[in-house]
Amino acid sequence: MSKRYIVTSALPYANGALHLGHLAGAYLPADIYVRYLRLLGKDVVWVCGSDEHGAAITIRAKKEGISPQEIIDKYHTLNKQTFQQLGVSFDIYHRTSAPIHHETAQDFFTTLHAKGGEFEEREQEQYYDEAYDQFLADRYITGNCPKCGHDAAFGDQCENCGSDLSPTELINPKSTLSGNAPTLRKTTHWYFKLDKHEDWLREWIDQGTLNGQPHHDPKTWKRHVVGQCLSWLDSGLQPRAITRDLDWGIPVPAKNAEGKVLYVWFDAPIGYISATREWARQNGKNWEDYWKSEDSELVHFIGKDNIVFHCIVFPAMLKAYGGYNLPVNVPANQFLNFEGKKFSKSRGWGLEQHQYLEEFKDFPNKEDALRYALIRNMPENRDADFKWDEFVEFHDKELADNLGNFVNRVIVLSNKYFEGKVPAPNGNTAEMLAPAHKIATQVVQELNRYSFRTAAQGVMELSDWGNAYLQESAPWALYKANPEDPAIRDIMFTGLQVVALLSILTAPFIPFTSPKLRRLVGLPELENGDLAIALQQLENGTPLLPAGHAIGQPELLFAKIHDRKDDSRLQIINRQKAKLEAIEEADKGSEREPVKPNIEFDDFTKLDLRTGTITAAEPMPKANKLLKLTVDIGSETRTVVSGIAKFFKPEDLPGQTVVLVANLAPRKLRGVESQGMVLMAENNEGQLAFVQPQEGFGNGWVVR
Repeated sequence: MSKRYIVTSALPYANGALHLGHLAGAYLPADIYVRYLRLLGKDVVWVCGSDEHGAAITIRAKKEGISPQEIIDKYHTLNKQTFQQLGVSFDIYHRTSAPIHHETAQDFFTTLHAKGGEFEEREQEQYYDEAYDQFLADRYITGNCPKCGHDAAFGDQCENCGSDLSPTELINPKSTLSGNAPTLRKTTHWYFKLDKHEDWLREWIDQGTLNGQPHHDPKTWKRHVVGQCLSWLDSGLQPRAITRDLDWGIPVPAKNAEGKVLYVWFDAPIGYISATREWARQNGKNWEDYWKSEDSELVHFIGKDNIVFHCIVFPAMLKAYGGYNLPVNVPANQFLNFEGKKFSKSRGWGLEQHQYLEEFKDFPNKEDALRYALIRNMPENRDADFKWDEFVEFHDKELADNLGNFVNRVIVLSNKYFEGKVPAPNGNTAEMLAPAHKIATQVVQELNRYSFRTAAQGVMELSDWGNAYLQESAPWALYKANPEDPAIRDIMFTGLQVVALLSILTAPFIPFTSPKLRRLVGLPELENGDLAIALQQLENGTPLLPAGHAIGQPELLFAKIHDRKDDSRLQIINRQKAKLEAIEEADKGSEREPVKPNIEFDDFTKLDLRTGTITAAEPMPKANKLLKLTVDIGSETRTVVSGIAKFFKPEDLPGQTVVLVANLAPRKLRGVESQGMVLMAENNEGQLAFVQPQEGFGNGWVVR
């Protein structure tokens, strides 16, 4: 392992509160990993902060009728506080509005510009709002979609059909500021030549080599991360605009750049560097030791929607600048849904971090209860789902019945049999502790693989082993028969060592419970390196608690939710369920898309609907929302362009059965002739699902 680590988590936009899906995506996994590294005694710095520029901030400010500064101050403070309350242990939670960040981002632009060959200037026509006297960002323009006719498409995409758009493609465009039709004016922007970096990026991602030397093991990267990157590279990289005509952001440090700011995608990842610089300034450190030294490793924690920026765009920026380390891993998580649906603030579907803390304020160990439920459902390799019933099950069966019960029995019996002192063992300590050492080693291996859900299960496996060991050994029966039986000393000695080990291994996952375990076995608060010391002790057969060591008195760790005498915790859960039931009940009466006017049967028979199977799928160049599908309909194969890339990954589609409109007139989309249309069902959330025959039905059969 390396000497130093710089760990980053995606900078959240300071235009709203963060929900539980955000916590499970980029912040909780990073917190586990960083806490683990600290326990190994590693020199690690974990940086994050608020992303406070871009159109999203100004749009939110406009909606609320306040300034962008008020927006970012409000949500920066809220998100920082809730992270702290949930035990998310950033070394610094910075903000991109800070002067040191402006300085760092402008230095990146200036350095790359001075090198030559990294940027190009392009003159283009951009929509302008005469009433507001300003150029319009893509999201400030709406109009009719040229593909599907939807009357509220944005200047960058249509959220109805999923098509990628440019503002000039919109029919009847209007400014969201004034409501007027915008005019076109010429403007100049700088573009980063991402395409020139394509060859080395492919080798770096696919082979793990950089400048002809091994850099990282690509087999340790998640498949969906590598797959998305290679899909982008296969489509061909294009120059990306790095400036925008806005009045909110970091001014472009160049001649003839008045009124222009750095595009938020360019300045935001540089926030990791500026945050490290500020942390180093506050702590008397050299920030370059973490970003530029050969013995330092960079790891990004993000959600899957940020993969391309952290695996292609930002690495290209770092290498173009020169001297910076590139990430050795980007363990991006997929998305977390809430009770089977996407989080939706407008519908109240889901729960934001600060809402959880408020609504669960009377729930004991609310922080660790939530952390553990999210870890057990962490979307590490596929989308996952948070359910309240599972929250209850994880809490009662694993935290209370497994961990809490084992610890309580050990502490109670040790106080009863040995007056709260660790007994001197009779047997071989190495042999007695070997099973615990083996499980602890497996937990460490999973943490090194970024498999945090499996690692947490490993911690529970250790507790489960302890419970089974106690049950099989039955010291209470031995004590009843002969209080001086030497086997009792070995049993309780082993149980106490396991509790001491759990007081360390639980710390990355449930950090509010770990200190309680430390108190129960009479140990001080954890310090950096304590896990490394404990593993070495187990390796040598040295006990974690010496004979004669004084332990504490029993303490309830987890009060069960399903408790016959006290239903206060169950009531909190039931209130959450009732909220969702009310939303679902309201949705039942919500207006569905009206049924279209009647048609004659002969009109329907004109449609030729055929069963088929997707045999290949790939992204459409320059069209993030479109996929090019190859569909086998029995007698032939068809090429179909479909706007489903927002919902489906191309590598997951081969083998998917579909129903195809086979006699739809061919139509060219982005230069590719689409020979039909795949039928999809859409719900009120805008989610898509394939209309498909039952498994094994075959291809080319008529749907009547």
